[in-house]
Order: sequence, then C-alpha cells, then structure tokens
Amino acid sequence: MGRLVHFEVHVDDMERAKKFYEEVFGWTFEDWSDYAGMPYFGAVTGDDNELGINGALVKRHGISPQPGQPMNGYACTIGVEDYDSTEAKILQLGGKLALPKYALPGMAWQGYYIDTEGNTFGIHQPDKNAK
Repeated sequence: MGRLVHFEVHVDDMERAKKFYEEVFGWTFEDWSDYAGMPYFGAVTGDDNELGINGALVKRHGISPQPGQPMNGYACTIGVEDYDSTEAKILQLGGKLALPKYALPGMAWQGYYIDTEGNTFGIHQPDKNAK
C-alpha cells in the first residue's frame, strides 16, 4: 500500500512561511538545507506517538500560484482542536479564506485557506455533533 509519509510546502519567503506555520500550528523546523542542497526546512508537526506525518518547507522553483488558478497538487489538511481560534490565527497572520467552514455531518468541521505563500491547505476539527 502507498501510504503518505512526507509532505512539502513550496514557499517564496522561507522565514515568513516558518513564522506562519509555527504561530498557527505550533510546528517546529530543522534546517536540512545542507543535506538537500537547497533551502529546505524539515517540519515537525507533532509528537511521534500521535497520528500524522512530518514534512518540510522547500524554496519554490518557479512562479507562485496565482489567485483563482485551479489547484495543481495535493491539499494537505491539518487537524486542529479549535477550528474558530485556528481560523482567527490564520487570518491574523496573513492567511486568506479559500472555502469557509462547513460540516462533515456527524464527523467534523472542515474548511480551506491560503497560506502566506499562496498555497491551499485545509483545517479539520473532529466533532461528531457537526451538522
């Protein structure tokens, strides 16, 4: 089976992107640039005993995604404990709303945003009472 084991977020401004993901989600970063041969920061997204994967921020090669452009890649969804406070942090730190919060009935709250680098990502708060 081909299980997802790592992700990469392509960024224009590494420090701005690191600040965004550190402050919104509490991620920490390890500089792997020497190993990768390019600006590359490993993203630790949680404790190894928790469900999920780690990834990285990588310097974008090419132009940034343009507003209204169809997505060409994977959208990663990040689990959160409090949807509304996470959304507030996203918007406060320069993120933008892509698709407003909606219920996955009996399962969770979901929505999509655009980070400071123009990338689309989702947030997901489990809630069996969502409707």
